[in-house]
Amino acid sequence: MSDTLDELLTEPVSGLAYRIRPPQAGQGDAPCLLLLHGVGASESGFVEMARRLDPRLAVFLVRGPLVFAPGRFGWFQVKFTPTGPAIDPAQAEESRLKLLHFIGQLPATHCVDPQRIWIAGFSQGGIMSASVGLTAPGSVAGFGLLSGRILPEILPLVDRSDPLLGKLQAFVSHGVDDQTLGIHFAHKAKALLEEVGVPMEYREYAAGHALDGDMVGDFQRWLGVRIG
Repeated sequence: MSDTLDELLTEPVSGLAYRIRPPQAGQGDAPCLLLLHGVGASESGFVEMARRLDPRLAVFLVRGPLVFAPGRFGWFQVKFTPTGPAIDPAQAEESRLKLLHFIGQLPATHCVDPQRIWIAGFSQGGIMSASVGLTAPGSVAGFGLLSGRILPEILPLVDRSDPLLGKLQAFVSHGVDDQTLGIHFAHKAKALLEEVGVPMEYREYAAGHALDGDMVGDFQRWLGVRIG
């Protein structure tokens, strides 16, 4: 597996564009992390973070399928209204399915361990990560919800009787001063994960809507423990 962080690839089944940082250590099928960017950003914003992640990991930086402007992508359209964020649910569902197709190809195409795939992201990327994990818990070992929320639109797709939910691992983090997605969204996510029995680590930070350095460090530590 070659380092293609400087090269944009396309996965043919899902059609999603991505970059790779291959594992630097370990033998056999590699543990894997998918990192998903927020709305109006791109996968390239995670390049430096990817290079610092645990060397045992194969890291995939995945680009959202929707183009909002040159260099600005997303997973679904969203409008912020007085009553809260209003999304395009069809776009969110299409992106969720694309991500599941992407994940399904990884073991065969990139020698990834299918039992050790994690997915995480910031803001809208975290939203999509939680959507994948909760609706298809057999597809990933866990997910990271970094300054995001859990979409109420996916709840009908969550099988609360699925024992695989109890085997998921979740990392939920949020800034208490987040003016884009308020801290109450993190509180709701925590309550829902407790309700459906997903083990989690929950963290709050003195930060706004950003990838706080402490947040990133705690997520890296959490993931490193699970890889080990």
